[in-house]
Amino acid sequence: MITDQQAGFYADNGYLVVKALFDSEQVGRALAAIDELLNPDNPDKPYEFEPHDGTTVRRIWSPTQKHPVFSQMASAPLLLDCIERLIGRNILFHYSKLNMKGPKVGSVVEWHQDFSYYPHTNADLLSALVFLDAASTQNGCLRVVPGSHRGGLRSHEVDGFFRGKVQGIDEASAVNIEVPPGSVVFLHCLTLHASARNESNLPRRTFLPAYRAADAFPIYFGPHAAHNEPGIKLLRGQRAKVARVEAGVHLLPIAEREFGSLYELQEGSHLRKELSAMKTAGYAVADAAAH
Repeated sequence: MITDQQAGFYADNGYLVVKALFDSEQVGRALAAIDELLNPDNPDKPYEFEPHDGTTVRRIWSPTQKHPVFSQMASAPLLLDCIERLIGRNILFHYSKLNMKGPKVGSVVEWHQDFSYYPHTNADLLSALVFLDAASTQNGCLRVVPGSHRGGLRSHEVDGFFRGKVQGIDEASAVNIEVPPGSVVFLHCLTLHASARNESNLPRRTFLPAYRAADAFPIYFGPHAAHNEPGIKLLRGQRAKVARVEAGVHLLPIAEREFGSLYELQEGSHLRKELSAMKTAGYAVADAAAH
């Protein structure tokens, strides 16, 4: 259970590290489940590849829907006890993903706030980053700007459209989160965070279930946000009959073109993919349209 001191740290800094929340046996089951999902004989291919080699998986989509190990991990009582301490007793499961960070590859994740992708009526949303491998500076560990959640939602636009990244971050105050396997980082939805390329010879696999308070309701239903709603599940407490609304004005995540992932959006590959498709279809398209 999270102590008052830990809860205070989260409130001040927008993140909290809890080491060894999951033991080596639990981590081992999760790694074995990843191997099952990546088995070539698995007819379901719920993943996205690194664009540079086309063979290294960089993300597995909705692992809680693909393997029981991850749904069990996401609803583990010890994990929910921590989340309850941070956002209250009425807890909704929001979504899940697995970031893979392959050796010598591992796509860069640029500075952003998760809330920008799915603004809600209030900001009691968090992600629980469950590290299945040791995270270090060398293999592209999580980086955060402590206290940045208290500055509200920053613009994630480039050239007037949502690109899922914040430019011009002063990284002087950023910290690297290096943790052993089984550790969990609880990350506030407004905390600025990023990660670098994996320069090591080992993978850095991270399971990310996300949660929200039951009285936090989405205010944007674009294609990359609304698809989460059918999977929303009450894990603890009661569903809300009213929305708790915090004052403020939020830029909506309206992208120039539909995108499949944070990676595609930040890289701009969602623009290049559509341009390529248009050229293949025989349309005359100026190269400048690819930015």
